[in-house]
Amino acid sequence: MTEEPARLVSIPEAPVPDHGKAEWFRGADGATLRAATFFPEGPARGTVVLSPGRSEPIEKYFEVVEDLQSRGFAVLLHDWRGQGLSARGLPDRLRGHARGFKTFVSDHTALLDTFEARMPKPWIAVSHSMGGCLTMLALARGETRFAAAVLSAPMLGLNTAGVPPWLAKPLAWTMSRIGRAGDYVSAAYDPLTQTFQADGLTHDETRYDRYQAQLRADPEIALGGMTWGWADFAISACAWLRDGKGVEKIQIPVTIVGAELDNRVLNADAESIAGRIPKGRYVEVPGAFHEILIETDPRRALFWKAFDETVDPVAPREPITSPNASD
Repeated sequence: MTEEPARLVSIPEAPVPDHGKAEWFRGADGATLRAATFFPEGPARGTVVLSPGRSEPIEKYFEVVEDLQSRGFAVLLHDWRGQGLSARGLPDRLRGHARGFKTFVSDHTALLDTFEARMPKPWIAVSHSMGGCLTMLALARGETRFAAAVLSAPMLGLNTAGVPPWLAKPLAWTMSRIGRAGDYVSAAYDPLTQTFQADGLTHDETRYDRYQAQLRADPEIALGGMTWGWADFAISACAWLRDGKGVEKIQIPVTIVGAELDNRVLNADAESIAGRIPKGRYVEVPGAFHEILIETDPRRALFWKAFDETVDPVAPREPITSPNASD
């Protein structure tokens, strides 16, 4: 795939978790994508497939990996195409771009196919924001290898920042088809100069600063603003889930954890979709901003409570010694 081995960015504030290894795999169209595996001490209860949100590289989730390892899980964590060290869609690496959602879903299938023989079952899907939308799409379109899913502030309805939905959808669709797909929706910004106060993503400044330090250590993992192509993808993906019948066919337990003060995604849409899933439920973290998994400890604890309630029945705390022990 590439002569340069896949790497993980390690800094003193966020070293690579134990037993962590990065590698390349092939996406749906042959694109070079990055994934990383992490294993707990001793036999694993199963594997969490961890899917980040828009702009987020593998490294941002090192603390979450450690939380999962402490619970006895192996972790398969990946960079979506267009971010982290996976192949980017445009020559300008800072442009957060996309071309529809089907390629993302196919990449997700390729990820599972590539690592299936190595990662112990049962599998649990954990994802955030855009990753939650794409995980839901995979489940709604027939992915059956997961035993449960827990989604953090999933992008199931997009906050279009004052532009009414009846205008945002056709506007993004049109701009993406008149040669403007790769243009920024709004002004370009440098992710290395963003500030804790302006972003409003978490109440935990230490965790926020840690991620900024990771980006400064290796700017190759950074991503800037969204293009019209990305906006068209996001709005269309949410519409497919909202208007179609796929979510009603999901048979596994799915817990959606919303953030009360979210200003990136729409909690009402997440709650509505949770209500349509046969074993779905919606819980909300009081006072939380969008990035629940890098919030303050008390708010993060509410996510982990919801995780344990969902996962313990399908991934017992007794160790599983064989990758196929649950088959």
